[in-house]
Amino acid sequence: MRETSSAVDVAAQVRFPDLRFHHVGVQTTDLENSVRWYEDFLGCRRAWSLDTFSELTRSRLPGIRELTEMVLGDVRFHLFERPGRKSEPTESGVQFQHFCFNVGAAEDLVRLRRRWIELRESGRYTFAVDEQPTDIVTDEDGVQSFYTYDVNGLEFEFTFVPDGLS
Repeated sequence: MRETSSAVDVAAQVRFPDLRFHHVGVQTTDLENSVRWYEDFLGCRRAWSLDTFSELTRSRLPGIRELTEMVLGDVRFHLFERPGRKSEPTESGVQFQHFCFNVGAAEDLVRLRRRWIELRESGRYTFAVDEQPTDIVTDEDGVQSFYTYDVNGLEFEFTFVPDGLS
């Protein structure tokens, strides 16, 4: 009888590269609106911008106009402007379902949610999805979170995980 290797055994034999998360690419039709939003809501800073692209980039992202890297700690957002379809008021025309940030204290959720509402009410931004943040909910393990959209219609989750939970 011949033994077959399990997926775990095979994976243990293969040397995988040392992968680290680098950035989230966010497509927008209004770069300055997005840059201001990421600065004002998350406290990101502009790291660099470019408006000249390789043939590969232009073939993958036809019509790309400009790209700006926004930085928040170890998190990078590559905001790039290119024409695209406008989303319906109840949908997002973007490619990922949501991105989650973990905060250090439950009070940070209240502060972030309040800040989002203040910025929305300021009238300084155009939103692809006109929807308020969800309420802050607490699951049975004590994890608290809320969901909201950025100006492009990308959904973000902000969560607080109490000590001792992973």
